[in-house]
Amino acid sequence: MRITRPTADEHAPYHLTYIDAAAAALTADGGDDIVALLAAQPAAFRALLQHAPPSAAGFAYAPGKWTLAESLVHVNDTERVFSYRLVRIARGDGTPLPGFEQDDWVPASRAGRRTLDDIVGELEAVRASTIALVRSLDEEALAQVGMASGQTVSARALVWMLAGHMAHHLVLTRERYLSR
Repeated sequence: MRITRPTADEHAPYHLTYIDAAAAALTADGGDDIVALLAAQPAAFRALLQHAPPSAAGFAYAPGKWTLAESLVHVNDTERVFSYRLVRIARGDGTPLPGFEQDDWVPASRAGRRTLDDIVGELEAVRASTIALVRSLDEEALAQVGMASGQTVSARALVWMLAGHMAHHLVLTRERYLSR
């Protein structure tokens, strides 16, 4: 089953950043299958970071910015939050879901104590769980709409946002953390 791009009424305007990032990644790969993109992204992170020295984990590209390790743990945390929202909404749970403050989560993550390999291993495991969830959904589940962070969002939009968030961070990692 192909999961088509969500329409504008399925998400808040600011979600378009991630949906567009997913669309750009699909275009760059010459594909149109969002689930295939979800499946390919962890390997892209692994390949991108395979030659990074251990010291890269503690690198921040500007004062006040997260380190590479913190950025990657943020990717994992956000994957979990978006996936949780996805399962709740896809199952028809109408309970409004709260937002999360990513900047508050980063210090508590203790990312600086971890290796890049360990963090990418977690990314692979978390994404495998997300993919299993996404593959279990049918059209009816994907069309379900709920509230998250005070905004309307569909299950379909969350799938695209999951892919788009990771696509966004792949670009940031390549261009800001590893291009020095």
